[in-house]
Amino acid sequence: MTLVLASQSASRRAMLDAAGVPHEAVVAQVDEESATESLVADGIAPRDLADALAELKACKVSRLAPTALVLGCDSVVALEDGTLLEKPKSRDHAADQLRAMSGRHHDLFSAAVISEGGRPIWRHVDRARLHVRTLGEDFIAAYLDAEWPEIQWCVGGYRLEAVGAQLFSRIDGSHFTILGMPLLPLLDFLRVRKVIAT
Repeated sequence: MTLVLASQSASRRAMLDAAGVPHEAVVAQVDEESATESLVADGIAPRDLADALAELKACKVSRLAPTALVLGCDSVVALEDGTLLEKPKSRDHAADQLRAMSGRHHDLFSAAVISEGGRPIWRHVDRARLHVRTLGEDFIAAYLDAEWPEIQWCVGGYRLEAVGAQLFSRIDGSHFTILGMPLLPLLDFLRVRKVIAT
């Protein structure tokens, strides 16, 4: 059985590679921005938004590869008050998001959905809670000097596997979830489907 990752995300591909999961990667041709706007306008919760976007990607690619297991993933970051953070559109936008997170916690929801024959057959959504220390303006500037433009592809504007680790005072949840995929539940399912050895 072939596993297709409906994403070109470097971190998700690296997780699968490191875990020894054979896979192919295909770009899911999905207008995430429009889909997100529509779902948010309907009042969807952040957890369910991650799940819906992951399903959208998985099902779209699955219709093109009906005999494969297609994995769609998405991550959504929400502040304590429910405000959604996004991939920063500019360095200034990234700085504004860092200020909004400073001294507060936020939740990161990471969803994985597997589709087969164009229909979802498995899903898992995990949550991590990240506590951001109080960030000084000098730190924010130095952080962006080091991390921009790489973080423009990261929801919330940080990479935990890089300098972004310095943002946090405490993290509750799976490291894999923060990197963009609830990996351990996914591996359980892939063993059931004999994609990897039991």
